[in-house]
Amino acid sequence: MKRAGATTLKGNPVDLKGRAIVVGDVAPTFSLQANDLSEVTLSGKTTIIATVPSLDTSVCALETKKFNDEVKNLPNVDVFVVSMDLPFGNKRWCASEGVENIKTLSAHRCTDFGVDYGVLISGGPLDRCLARAVFVVGADGKVKFVEYCKEIADHPNYEAVLAAAKS
Repeated sequence: MKRAGATTLKGNPVDLKGRAIVVGDVAPTFSLQANDLSEVTLSGKTTIIATVPSLDTSVCALETKKFNDEVKNLPNVDVFVVSMDLPFGNKRWCASEGVENIKTLSAHRCTDFGVDYGVLISGGPLDRCLARAVFVVGADGKVKFVEYCKEIADHPNYEAVLAAAKS
């Protein structure tokens, strides 16, 4: 399934593959690669999943650092920042930026994660990257919050994400 013009990049329409997840859905399962090349899945804890095009862009970097800082106040919450960046690049970036409270995960092995979460960009300059979105998954595996950013270059609503993770 393709969602034509589901988001924009600098005002230009961008198509996304996969259906849009809604609150109440059971979160799709996944296995993504961590910086140490281990496999990571949902943990059974409340989890914030932030999808980004690449940590090597300014908005993605700021978003990741924001969640790294905020998770200190959420002791029972995991934060996963997911991109198509390779684990080696994620590891290097986290070390250089002092990001150690969250997990940066790579979906580079296949596009299933992007399709299952409705964030895989189809066509254009960011083809096969992930669009900016945030999901909060409860300990029960159900989606408690969803935000697909209307513009890929915009930040998500951090206050709403954090409030959903605390509830």
